[in-house]
Amino acid sequence: MWDWVNFADLLAVLKGGGAGAMAGFVSGLLGVSPGGILVPAVCITLGVDQHIAQGISLVAQIPPTGLGGVSEYRRRGQAVPVEWVVALSIGFIIGGALGAIGAGGLSDRALRWSFVGYLLILAAIAALRSRSSPSSRPEEPATVNWPALVAIGVVAGLSSGVLGIGGGLAVTALSTTVLHLGQHRAQAMSLILTLLPLTIPAAAIYLAQGWAIPWWSIAGVVGGLWIASAVGARAANRLPERVLRPTFVVMVLGMAGYMAARP
Repeated sequence: MWDWVNFADLLAVLKGGGAGAMAGFVSGLLGVSPGGILVPAVCITLGVDQHIAQGISLVAQIPPTGLGGVSEYRRRGQAVPVEWVVALSIGFIIGGALGAIGAGGLSDRALRWSFVGYLLILAAIAALRSRSSPSSRPEEPATVNWPALVAIGVVAGLSSGVLGIGGGLAVTALSTTVLHLGQHRAQAMSLILTLLPLTIPAAAIYLAQGWAIPWWSIAGVVGGLWIASAVGARAANRLPERVLRPTFVVMVLGMAGYMAARP
């Protein structure tokens, strides 16, 4: 009766779904692309090495898995101008391809500690931003300059290509600190990038370098991301910024701690 079922493939889908659900919820809650959570989650559930985990993350982020989350932010009035997204995307594509080429020459150990260092820097930036009093922060600008957006896109793309994380952490952290956007607006902009297939160049470079990608696991990851991102975004829009900011910092530090302790 069950001869047609490949239980190994089914288990891979379920494990991938668990990793995707975890990353999708955090992505929607904190307004970051899911890769920052997905890489540690994939390492935990699938037990793969750093290069393969990053390749899975980049491929899984090609479909518009953040659609539910973006819809929820938009429904709450957090619209983002199209030209902002275009500028970020230009920088992201450039940085992503360069980062993926660089990642191929790094060992798993070097990638893991680069991942940890990157997360610690972002946590420090977000924590410093959180400590400033609301009255001392500049008002959110109606427009921002293209060079700044492109530069943020390049940084996000580099982090995506090197670390396989999608770059949303950088977009959110730098948009609030450099561009002085509000946390909800920055998170909405970061999630919008997940609707665009910007990780294709970096993912293609990973595949061309010969890293084996478990496709059944990716199917589960995509399903989990799709469902859970909307749930996380709904929760985020019910929380004030004073709660979202420290949550962002704690989550990033937690990821850094896990990756540092991973054997």
